[in-house]
Formats: sequence, C-alpha cells, structure tokens
Amino acid sequence: MLYRSGFLKYVVSAAAICLITGMIAAQAPASWTVRPEWVRAHEEFLASDVLAGRGSATRDEELTASYVASEFIGYGLRPAPGMNGYIQSAEIISPELDGHAALSAGNVRAEEGTGFTLMQSGGVSMNGPLSKIRGADVGSAKFPRGSVVLITDVPAGKTAVQLSSSLWRGGAAMILEPWDDSTQQLYTMVGGKTRLPLRLKDSPDNRSGITVVAVNAAQLVQLNEVADGTAVSLTVKALPQASPRKTFNTIGYLPGTDANAGTILLTANLDHLGVGRPVNGDSIYNGANDDAAGTTAVLELAHALASGPKLKRSVLFVCYGSEEAGELGSTYFGEHPPVPLKDLVANLEFEMIGNQDPKMPKGTLLLTGYDRSNLGPTLKEHGALIGPDPYPEQHFFERSDNYALALKGVVAHTAAGWGTPPTYHQPNDDLAHLDLPFMTAAIQSLVEPVRWLASSDFVPKWNPGGKPSRN
Repeated sequence: MLYRSGFLKYVVSAAAICLITGMIAAQAPASWTVRPEWVRAHEEFLASDVLAGRGSATRDEELTASYVASEFIGYGLRPAPGMNGYIQSAEIISPELDGHAALSAGNVRAEEGTGFTLMQSGGVSMNGPLSKIRGADVGSAKFPRGSVVLITDVPAGKTAVQLSSSLWRGGAAMILEPWDDSTQQLYTMVGGKTRLPLRLKDSPDNRSGITVVAVNAAQLVQLNEVADGTAVSLTVKALPQASPRKTFNTIGYLPGTDANAGTILLTANLDHLGVGRPVNGDSIYNGANDDAAGTTAVLELAHALASGPKLKRSVLFVCYGSEEAGELGSTYFGEHPPVPLKDLVANLEFEMIGNQDPKMPKGTLLLTGYDRSNLGPTLKEHGALIGPDPYPEQHFFERSDNYALALKGVVAHTAAGWGTPPTYHQPNDDLAHLDLPFMTAAIQSLVEPVRWLASSDFVPKWNPGGKPSRN
C-alpha cells in the first residue's frame, strides 16, 4: 500500500506539473529555430543530379512532388479538404518537333541546325510577308499584322533579344533575328532546345503564338537581299505525343481552430528546366535557387507552424509543378482549389531566396508588388526581413505564380532573394552557389510573422490602384 500510495502521489504530482507546464506554454510566445542542417538537407536532395533538374511534367517532377508530400506527412499536415492524398495532378498537352524545320524566302532556303536555330515555336508551321526593319528603327517601325519581321543592323549597345521583345506586341507572326551572344545566352537559359507551349489538357489550344528564329551570319546576308513583301514560310513537323504527361502539385493542409477565419496560402514551384544544352560540360539544370530554395522555405514554414500551437486560421502549403512551362501547376490549382478562393486571406510565394540581392539591405528579401497592398509592410512590422522590390521595371510581380491569384482578387505577392542572379537558368544553379546562412535567416524571419498572420484577425487589403487587372 505504501508503494501504491507513493506512486499515486507521484502520478498526481506529475499530472499537476504537466498541467502547469502546459498552461505556461500556452501563455508563452511561440518560438522556433530553423536549423541550417534542415535547410541544407532539403537542398541536397532537391538540387541533386539524381533528380536531373526536376523538369516540368516529368517523372523527376513527380519524384520531387512525392518527396515534398512525404515531408508534409512527417510534419503532421493533413490532406486538403476534398483530397484523399497530398498530390494534385493534371494532364498536360506537350507538342514536340522533329528538329528538322525548314525556312524559305524567295530563292533562299535554310535548314534548322545549320542555317538557323528555332528559338521559340507554337508547334505549327508559319508563313507571312517579309518586313525588314533596321535595329535602330524597331521602336517606331510599322508593319502589316502577321508579318515575318527580319531585324537587320543591330546597333551597338543593343542585342537581338532586346529588339525582338518590342516586336511581339506589334503583331509580328514570326521574328527573324541575328544569332548573337544574347540569343545564345537565351537559348542556353531555356535548356538549349526550342521553347514550345505546353498547356493543360482542358485549356484552349493557342498554338498560333509567336515564333522566333535566330539565323546565322551567312543566312542573314542572303535574307537581306530578299525584297520586302516576299512570302516567307517556316515548315515544322510535330511528332505525336508518345504518352500522356502530367504535372504535379503537392498540397498540405494545417487546419485552424476557426473555420470562418479564412486560409493562408504559402507556395513555391518545385520544378525546373531539367536536362538541356551543356555549359562547360554540365547539362543538368539543378535549380538549387530556382526554385528548390522556395520549396525549402515552404517545407520549413510547414515544419515550424505544424510543430507549434494551433492557429486560428487554416494554412495551405502548396508546391506547384510546371511553373517553368508556363505556370501550369498554379493555373490548375487556381481552377481547382481545395478551398474557395474567396476564403484565401493572403498568398505568399517564395522564389529564389537562396542569394542576397545586392540592391537590398543586408539580410533582406524583396517582396514583389510591395506597395500594392498592406501585407508586406505589416509583416515587416512583425519582424519579417522583407522590403520593396528594387526592380519595378522588370515586372517581377507579374512573372511568378502569385499573379494568377492576384488577378482573381487574392492579395498575393512573391518573396525573393536576388532578382536575376548570375546562375539564373544556368547549370551552375547548384548547392555550391547558394548562400545557406542568408536563406536560413530569411526563412527564420518569416516564421513568427506568418504565425501571427495565421492567428490574428488582420485581413490584408489592396492599396488604391494596387489590385491588378487583365485590362
């Protein structure tokens, strides 16, 4: 009896201690440390050669999505409402060309690979009247809509890629540009292959998009001798799609205590360029910064928030597939959200947070569209190391997965490190070129501000004139 009595006193005392400790913990401010070895561990796998660059809508993308799902499960996240698992898949239509396009203009004939490089194609043959425009006149040039525009005499200080971009909006059906350092760099950045429009199976077929051809020096001389108005044609042959392709979003859900308080959405993209044109013998575009770094941020924020006290608001953690192929994963998510879009309080996208931008204050991420809403300044007040985007002319706000949701009214921004680092879309975007201490500190700075956002009644709003529109 004495043993039992003593044991009973011990149990009662232990229970009391646990109760008191629990009360103290509930009253104490939440804290969490993002450990650098966790950050590195994610990057070691996500940016490894084993995943072959996580190409959009590939098995490597699916493997990546499965890794993220397994981490979500380990953190205690649940499947999102209406889902039985953690992966949302969508079928992709993927045109492929045979690589033997042919160009003709009057008596001039050229073959892909020897006379020109097909930079971008809608996947169908194109034709139109020739309009030759000197590089110096591109900004003011007028030409019939549907023309094949040949850029000649690129002036010093300009590049063919810069000049081409202004012609897209002028109604050119096809652009013929000189092959130079800028076109070579762009071609390498997209993986050393023709950029073709992937689309979701249920989306409209818009294969009449812009076609860009980079012609070599000898071919350019011949085309310069062809008269304006001459019919130009580019013949391509599309191969049948061998098998269905899918893209994969990974979705984890942390339910809040108040079903009417709304949902916070934290996102990144998990794909990259895959295997492409070799640079210095390396053909794997690992994407350690773009966007394994953003995926790591979502994972570690999920880790932190799921390990702490329950939150008032629910949180969705989503890593999209096929961002590099035209933001297909986020588009599909926006069309098939597991919670109504009207219930999304805010969206924070994380992209390329693996390096410090030289134009930003030390240790600080840039937030695209910072002045468009009160979300960024409010999170900053609560300790987030974020500040205004110093590159408004680059329109980064419109160039990430946040934008589609912003167009639907959701207050959505992207937090990024260096806007365009030297490793951007290069094979050397690898673990060795990451600033892991900066990345870890950036994620750490967001834990408590996001926890506060998910526990408060604060509802972010667009500032006057800040909400984007399609017009």
